[in-house]
Amino acid sequence: MRKLVIEKAAIRANMAVIRKRAAGAALYGVLTGDGGGAGLIPLARMLRDEGVGRFAVGSVEEAQELREAGFVEEEILMLRATVDREELERLVDLNVVCTISSVDTGLALNAVAENRSTVAEAHIQVDTGMGFGGFLVGEPEKILLAYRSLPNVALSGIYTQLHTSPSGKGQEVDAQLKQFHQVLDAIHAAGFETGLVHAAGSYALMHFDAARLDAVRAGSVLLGRCRRTQGDGLTVVGYGEAPLSEVRWLPKGHTVGSDKLVTLKRPTRVAVLPVGYQNGFGVERPRASGFWSLWKLWRQSRQRTVRIGNQRVRVIGSIGATETILNVTDVKCSAGDTAVFDLDPLYAKGFHIEYR
Repeated sequence: MRKLVIEKAAIRANMAVIRKRAAGAALYGVLTGDGGGAGLIPLARMLRDEGVGRFAVGSVEEAQELREAGFVEEEILMLRATVDREELERLVDLNVVCTISSVDTGLALNAVAENRSTVAEAHIQVDTGMGFGGFLVGEPEKILLAYRSLPNVALSGIYTQLHTSPSGKGQEVDAQLKQFHQVLDAIHAAGFETGLVHAAGSYALMHFDAARLDAVRAGSVLLGRCRRTQGDGLTVVGYGEAPLSEVRWLPKGHTVGSDKLVTLKRPTRVAVLPVGYQNGFGVERPRASGFWSLWKLWRQSRQRTVRIGNQRVRVIGSIGATETILNVTDVKCSAGDTAVFDLDPLYAKGFHIEYR
């Protein structure tokens, strides 16, 4: 059986780093994308055991799974606005904190809450440059309209999503935060309370103290797989296990591979690992562009290894769609032996998730 192994001790260690960086700010455990691939419910349970009582999701289905799994008292924040009436009805019934990103999304939520003779809770989303959604910072009157004209919506918070890049050196974050604070000042000047204010996702949490504010949203940082710097204290979480499907000798001159063949220069003992890029093996998260970034990715692919027992073996040629060939000439192994390899949970497909 192919397994995606999630190390509990590593998540706990990352939580300690996150708490230190949060410095007392409220913490949202971001569970979008099935908990970053680590499993929505098992990761949520781990975080709850670590004292996390706020969660953020990206779909109605994720919110419903949490409620049905016993997360009844915990706050669930929906990080996506919608005008779909069916979705809004389900979110209100599930007691989810909704997102209002425009006048239209606010009116749609208010209408659903009014129809149910209840008050829905929501956070305002502000667009400080990413463009995925939110009120524009140059249109504060529309934000104030949400505070004035939605009697069936309780606005308990406001947030933005920060664009950050390793080459930005903080200037772009400072500019976005300045815009965000201008919006907050306009709301306060009009006599309204903003409630919980949050801007920092995983990367901003780890790199920019000024982005901390009242709360932070921890997602990929939980698995140590956000963009990182040396000495940040994070541990990469998640690796794959799969049994070798075949081990055999191939003669000198034989070719191996799929899209790009490699000719063997000597008799070589090879093993077939039944995992390929369609399973997420070798798939990298998007990082900075440019020649040096591409060169680094190329070098990593050339040096990619898999562990069998206590020994590291190299991948021969390119990773295939569902299979990868390993050089095991100097390794004692046979079909059925377990190979261990790095695997980003976000891209893992076809694996049984096991927490250890």
